[in-house]
Amino acid sequence: MQWRTKTLDVLFIFLLSFSYVLSQVSYSIPEEMATGSVVGNIAQDLGLDVKRLKSGKARVYTGGTTEYISLDKERGVLVIKEKIDRESFCGETTPCVLHFQIIIETPMELFRVTVEITDINDNTPSFTNDVKRFEISESAIIGSKFVLEKAIDLDIGLNGLQSYSLNPTDNFALKLENQADGSKKVEMILQKPLDRENSEQKSLLLSAFDGGEPQMSGTMQIHVTVLDVNDNSPHFTKPVYKATLTENSPKGTSVMTVRASDKDKGSNGEISFAITNSKRRFSELFKIDQTSGEVTLVGNIDYEKNKHYQVDIEAIDNGGLSDSSKIIVDVIDVNDNRPLINVLSKSENIIEDSPPDTVIAMLSVSDPDSAENGEVECSMISSIPFKIQSTLNGFYSLVTDVALDREVASHYNVSVTCADKGVPSLSSSITLTLQITDVNDNQPLFEKTSYEANVAENNPPGISVLMIKAIDADWNQNARVSYILEDSSINGVPVSSYVSVSADSGVIHAVRSFDFEQIKDFHFRVKAQDGGSPPLSSNVSVKILIQDQNDNAPQVLYPVQTGGSLVAEMVPRSADVGYLVTKVVAVDVDSGQNAWLSYKLQKATDRALFEVGLQNGEIRTIRQVTDKDSVKQRLNVIVEDNGQPSRSATVIVNVAVADSFPEVLSEFTDFTVDKEYNDNLTFYLVLALAVVSFLFITCLVVIISVKIYRWRQSRILYHSNLPVIPYYPPRYSDTLGTGTLQHVYNYEVCRTTDSRKSDCKFSNAGSQNVLMMDPSSTGTMQRIQSEKSILDEPDSPLETRLVFIIPQFTFNVDI
Repeated sequence: MQWRTKTLDVLFIFLLSFSYVLSQVSYSIPEEMATGSVVGNIAQDLGLDVKRLKSGKARVYTGGTTEYISLDKERGVLVIKEKIDRESFCGETTPCVLHFQIIIETPMELFRVTVEITDINDNTPSFTNDVKRFEISESAIIGSKFVLEKAIDLDIGLNGLQSYSLNPTDNFALKLENQADGSKKVEMILQKPLDRENSEQKSLLLSAFDGGEPQMSGTMQIHVTVLDVNDNSPHFTKPVYKATLTENSPKGTSVMTVRASDKDKGSNGEISFAITNSKRRFSELFKIDQTSGEVTLVGNIDYEKNKHYQVDIEAIDNGGLSDSSKIIVDVIDVNDNRPLINVLSKSENIIEDSPPDTVIAMLSVSDPDSAENGEVECSMISSIPFKIQSTLNGFYSLVTDVALDREVASHYNVSVTCADKGVPSLSSSITLTLQITDVNDNQPLFEKTSYEANVAENNPPGISVLMIKAIDADWNQNARVSYILEDSSINGVPVSSYVSVSADSGVIHAVRSFDFEQIKDFHFRVKAQDGGSPPLSSNVSVKILIQDQNDNAPQVLYPVQTGGSLVAEMVPRSADVGYLVTKVVAVDVDSGQNAWLSYKLQKATDRALFEVGLQNGEIRTIRQVTDKDSVKQRLNVIVEDNGQPSRSATVIVNVAVADSFPEVLSEFTDFTVDKEYNDNLTFYLVLALAVVSFLFITCLVVIISVKIYRWRQSRILYHSNLPVIPYYPPRYSDTLGTGTLQHVYNYEVCRTTDSRKSDCKFSNAGSQNVLMMDPSSTGTMQRIQSEKSILDEPDSPLETRLVFIIPQFTFNVDI
């Protein structure tokens, strides 16, 4: 029942809303005002008496929404009924406006009230998470970015989120970057390297501030755990370890235990020990425990051959860092020796186009053993493009075997193995790392054989069209590709006036705004050149296709709209339904659907008499013409294209409904000429019309002057009051195949010098006529003399024939 009552109230208000004048009052209040707070004196602002509010049973109407503001009829003021939270009521919408109406009955009046709710700083900037944790390696480079969470503040304007701060800033700095939606991207930038050995944990505080009064802020804790990297090498407790050992010491005898420490943590601090090569190979005699560092005897000691040994040991952590020390052992009887390989000279780099047999290293190989145990042969694997050659006794050269190609392999690990001829044979190996230096032997190659891109016309200059990319298989400077726009011309204009190319990125930009009606596509070439010396290059063809936009309005070709004359289509009163009056012909220089035209009748003197074909622009009658129809009919036809947004043009078609020319002539004599000139007349048409008019007037003045002189001022020319009827081809036909019928009207008018009356004869009356008249003109006249010259009989009555030629209409007047 309540719903029905409210519906009837709304309907009643709607029905009566047109019988009184609406008034509107606006207020502005801050949000969160206490219940009962005064919004404004509505009675005073509306110019009403408080008694009127009581007697008229004034009430607030909100349209079914929550009533935040109520009316105190005793005081005539608006008060807060329910506290308003702007963030809940409007969210981010600004301005936040509350609309309601004050309704007064008997008599009924309606007043609109608008209350703007302004923001107060009642919300604190806050983060979704109170704590943000990062695990950052101590090897992180300077400038590393770490994205932080953005704060949220429901307030707007100055009361909204304004700034951030980060403390402390020993290792990190705060970077703010504006984004497209108006918010700020918050990043933490590493500005000082981290050192886990000094501090493994770091705590930072990110604060967000608004711009309100008083200023409010929110914070988020940032905990950074510094991850260890292997930046500390092991360190032996002694630089040299010494021990003594008798020659009869059994295998497995403990020689000593070495110690080393590493400041790193975890696996980076785990140390393994090893014996490295020195002057002799000691792996057959001594062994060191990788974990404990205990050195034990694993071979036989021969004092006669060597009284002491110097063993190099190495402490290596899991990251590959190491420290070395030395063990000096006084022993007897060193029985076995491996070949010792020394690198006399080596090249760290070699140019890839080096010829075969280029020396890359020289080695010296020796074995302290005697006889065959001291004879050494060196070899290497055959799958690499190198070979080893013996130069002198104990000296070897490592040379290239074939031509090198850095693009196939940028470096080689060359392993050389030297073995003696002892039984069993002992051998040693060495590995050399060789880098292949690049030469500029590869030209840049584009990813595509040609590129093509589409650009909408009327584009803003500087827009990015497409990006081309070329890849050079070389390295470093030889592979640095630059893009160059090759010189060419488009329609006689340099291509640089159309596009530009970024030398570094290969991005092609449009220099100018393109017009599809002037140019539909164009080609040009771009060269990619590397940074080698001499540079190598290649080029690619780029085709830009201009896409049409609906930027041209339709142009009406027929009927022609002239500034000082009136064009009228003639329709007989006997015309049937569907009679073709004329056809509006228009074109659109755009293409595609932008050039699809439709025709509509915008307004007409009698809309029930004519219609316009939607697609072909034909104007036809839609009912039988009656005698009651006005002779003068004016149709406004609008031509629209199919573009988005659509563009249009309007043409005025004047139609004369009559069965005879005199009826049309008498009716159109007082016809008001339309002064709405066609603004689309081109300069050339106006210039041509002016020249032709000047020549015509000049010739007419000359002829009249000659005639006046010859007639000896005996006759006064007769000035006709008939309107100008310009000449059109008498057998006009529609080139589109839907046109009008061909008609010729012949009129004969006979007139004497003592009479102001004329006799007219009509013949070949057709169903469609075009009449053009200019009330301001004196007419166009063709003189036809009779067989007896007027000059020969000056006293005879003046007799001339005027021929008026109208499209599909011929009019002859004899005077």
